[in-house]
Amino acid sequence: MTENEKLVNTIIEGIQEKKGHHITTVDLSDIEYAAAQGFVIAEGNTPIQVDAVADSVREYVEKTIGVRPFNYDGYQNSQWIVIDYGTIYVHIFLPEFRERYNLEQLWADAKVSEIPDLD
Repeated sequence: MTENEKLVNTIIEGIQEKKGHHITTVDLSDIEYAAAQGFVIAEGNTPIQVDAVADSVREYVEKTIGVRPFNYDGYQNSQWIVIDYGTIYVHIFLPEFRERYNLEQLWADAKVSEIPDLD
């Protein structure tokens, strides 16, 4: 398993810890001008849950594999929080903002995988 695969799997586990749902991975590694190797995209039902899921990702990844994000943003309104791990960006959305920005379609030539919800 590569370092990126380990990071993505750990991010997914962190999302699932706080019942984040509709998790999607977007593999950008074969796209020449992509800003990252991949995205992990998920949803929370409320701004409080979006906060909780983002906090869980940051804490779980650091505790589990010792990796801290380079940066994160979006806590001001918690409609869309992005966490930057350099090679992987994590996007936690409220459903209506995820639909509006539709990152999966923006990168339609990437490999997109759906992760089944736990519940």
